[in-house]
Amino acid sequence: MPDSLHPRLEAWLRYADDLGLGPFYRDRVAATQQQMEIVGSIAAASAVSPAGPSSRAVSTPANEFRNFVSGDSMPPAKPAPAPIIVPPSGASLFEEKIENDSLERIRTDIGPACTRCKLHQGRTNIVFGVGNLKAELVFVGEGPGRDEDEQGEPFVGRAGKLLTQMIEAMGLQRSDVYICNVVKCRPPENRLPEKDEIETCSPYLLRQLEVIRPKVICCLGACSAQTLLNTTQGISRFRGEFFDFRGARLMATYHPAYLLRNPNAKGDVWKDLQKIMALLGLQAPKKK
Repeated sequence: MPDSLHPRLEAWLRYADDLGLGPFYRDRVAATQQQMEIVGSIAAASAVSPAGPSSRAVSTPANEFRNFVSGDSMPPAKPAPAPIIVPPSGASLFEEKIENDSLERIRTDIGPACTRCKLHQGRTNIVFGVGNLKAELVFVGEGPGRDEDEQGEPFVGRAGKLLTQMIEAMGLQRSDVYICNVVKCRPPENRLPEKDEIETCSPYLLRQLEVIRPKVICCLGACSAQTLLNTTQGISRFRGEFFDFRGARLMATYHPAYLLRNPNAKGDVWKDLQKIMALLGLQAPKKK
């Protein structure tokens, strides 16, 4: 560096130091030696144990730090689970409140030949919903299957028969509850509804729930639960728990189609249904 710059640089550094902006240089070698001395002192302190040198190492922040510095493998920290964000009990600021709404009006608004999303391309019938218009319990699935598409009624195939058995085990009949889906048209090959399809059709589901105003909403499977709870968490994260949802109590459990593939999960679903029964004051019918 030219000698003419030394006075200017020195004056600038003194000015910066007066402002508390320094230091601008750090002795990295000295800093590294200081870190190693700290690690050595931690290691020496950790080596002293009342149980003797043969005692099992206890996982502590000091041990984890020592392992990290020495290069030993350390299990990655588990990320905190994302919170389940439950929509507010009232209507959203972005939702239009429809006065004197009704299920018949919702059905009319959808229309018999809806083309709002791509699911209409392979649809036979729009599957709106069925059941008690004043039901205290509403079951919400993901979307119609082949049998539902052909008959225009939700849950009439094998999974539907199992749902009927579940409802009857609770001491109810299908006519006592209301059954519907997130989307009203069958997804191809019974795949899960896609995001754009859910965004297009779910407002009609919300209107249905607003009109019926049930005490309990039972979401069948992850799709309906994730839609209403506004979460991407897997269903095992919150299955069997109650959430407040627009004046109702919402619980998610496994879809009947899942139970057909995994019969061992029926016991878990029965426990969930018993919680709903307790909330509604229902008793299982006595075996004959």
